[in-house]
Amino acid sequence: MNLVDSSGWVEYFAGSSNAGLFAPCIEGAVHLIVPSICVYEVFKKLLVETDEDAALQAVTQMQLGRIITLDEPLAINAARLGYDLKLPLADSILLATAQQYQATLYTQDEHFKGMPGVKYFPKKK
Repeated sequence: MNLVDSSGWVEYFAGSSNAGLFAPCIEGAVHLIVPSICVYEVFKKLLVETDEDAALQAVTQMQLGRIITLDEPLAINAARLGYDLKLPLADSILLATAQQYQATLYTQDEHFKGMPGVKYFPKKK
């Protein structure tokens, strides 16, 4: 299983220089899990930077993967990880989700650099 964080989705939809790093995971939707918080973050970012139609099209693409909602056990595990690893809220949820579903987390977020189960790609400028 694979999980692409919000920055990877945004790179993919923007067609930026790192888009190709995330494309195989995104386009292999049968092995893709998508935390609902990623839907929120990507929709909001695209709403600000583009328009509502583009943001809705992105969400439609994201829904090809399996959407994972934040339930109570996942929230508690995310809070523990956030506390132990000093991670922000969304990052804690992503890591907890990846661990729960034994997924590889694909990200550009430096918080995850060097962590097991994570494929980190530096953001190109």
